[in-house]
Amino acid sequence: MKLKIIQIILIFQFIVYWTFAQESVVLKSARAELNRTMTELKSQPRPPYFISYSINDVHTVRITSSFGKLLTIDSNRRRTLDIDLRVGDYQLDNTHIIRGASFSFGSSRSSVDLPLEDDELAIRSAIWSGTDRSYKKAIETYEKVLANKAVKVQEEDTSADFSREKPQKYIGEEIKLKLNTSEWIDRLNRISSLFSANGWIYSGMVSLNVEVTTKYFVSSEGGLLQYSEPSYRIFISGRTKADDGMNLPLYKSYFSFSADGLPKEETLINDTKKMIDVLGKLRTAPLMQTFSGPAILSGEASGVFFHEIFGHRVEGHRQKDPNSSQTFKGFENKSILPDFIDVLFDPTINKLRGIELSGYYLYDDQGVKAEKVVSVENGIFKNFIMSRSPIENFPRSNGHGRKQAGYSAVSRQSNLIVDAKKTVPVNELRNMLIEECKKQDKEFGLYFEKVQGGFTFTGRTIPNAFNVQPILVYKIYVDGRPDELVRGVDLIGTPLTTFSKIIAAGDDIGVFNGICGAESGGVPVSACSPSLLVSMIEVQKKTKSQAKPPLLPSP
Repeated sequence: MKLKIIQIILIFQFIVYWTFAQESVVLKSARAELNRTMTELKSQPRPPYFISYSINDVHTVRITSSFGKLLTIDSNRRRTLDIDLRVGDYQLDNTHIIRGASFSFGSSRSSVDLPLEDDELAIRSAIWSGTDRSYKKAIETYEKVLANKAVKVQEEDTSADFSREKPQKYIGEEIKLKLNTSEWIDRLNRISSLFSANGWIYSGMVSLNVEVTTKYFVSSEGGLLQYSEPSYRIFISGRTKADDGMNLPLYKSYFSFSADGLPKEETLINDTKKMIDVLGKLRTAPLMQTFSGPAILSGEASGVFFHEIFGHRVEGHRQKDPNSSQTFKGFENKSILPDFIDVLFDPTINKLRGIELSGYYLYDDQGVKAEKVVSVENGIFKNFIMSRSPIENFPRSNGHGRKQAGYSAVSRQSNLIVDAKKTVPVNELRNMLIEECKKQDKEFGLYFEKVQGGFTFTGRTIPNAFNVQPILVYKIYVDGRPDELVRGVDLIGTPLTTFSKIIAAGDDIGVFNGICGAESGGVPVSACSPSLLVSMIEVQKKTKSQAKPPLLPSP
């Protein structure tokens, strides 16, 4: 009897596997064409030593409502093939940097649109045509690489062009996008209608963006992957204008891996009402002047702060680019942050303190299994995040080779987590800020509650500064006056100096889920951090429109 039960369980498991996780026509087609290509091109003078096919089947639905009415609705599906074809060998191949030429790690490689129908012959024909173009281009580029090496000085970093990694095999369920469009249109209209009651609000929108990407990956090393990545985002935005012409936007976003994980309508309505209230206060808030002094960054603001000034500088491929500033190259085992702070990148977790993280994934876009990377431990720099482009002392990938469809993968951020080992109650940070202001003889310090993003420079030809763009900033007065909402400043600085000014962390956590744009396109990321007290920050005046508010009132 026991044996029969075991047999039934095994049969059931087999049925479930092949019902929900069987190799698709797309994957079979790619694998068959790759094997044929590798076999047939062996006879060429310069055969490819590596080929991978990365296929993204992306289905998106976007619904936007403005002032209570449907503004746009769009549904799109596209199946895209990216080919990574390499000639030469792991040490030197056609992807090598050609020094002195205009070059981008993230330049688009051979991207091919594939048929949406699961027809093996049609799919293989498109793959064959794209591979032929890629191979001819690779041969041409490789000859330029050899010539460039012959006439240029010895490179600073002589590591290989491609790392050897264990091929991964995983066949997961293909998720289909399902959405009750009419229900969501009604819901978004009800929420966005709240903006209609105020004639001084010039833009009031609520959007739902749903994207399900099914990824297929095969490589000549034996990699074989198939899985889906769903994403559901709600975006609420409102904009008004001050009398002096300054545009004043506010945003709030929500992320989940499923529709059920998004906030209930009541929550969205309450958050929209709060946004409208703050927009009204921003219109008459005083302009902030240039300032340097103590500040508190909320957890969300700190997360974006670290994403911009730290995360982009530890993306491994930048350390190999001779035009990059390579801020942390040579900083291994050296102190760069206070000793109570760790910084890690962990794409293997999908939640932190119950909050879903959009930087989660199983495998990167080079077929490497996602790994947790401790970049800073006890304030000491340890690791870069790596793709399959090795750098000196870091010869292998740690699962951070990422890209948007149509681009080449480079090392990119995932879930950035600032972990403070020594914290104080978040309310105590305010008292510490006031004490720090008194030490510096400052009338007030600043509290950065919310930011809309930022940017940073990592090249050698311009100063390596950052600009984080706050949209909610308050003055906290030493003499006990009520906090004052101000407007019109950007948070600026240089990374190493700013890091040295962090003096305390709160016991809270803030999460920013967004899309990071860089040379390999837009990839989903998260930035997580406690609130931080910084002894010295600098702000500069924000750019301002010179256009007057509307001449006529809203109808």
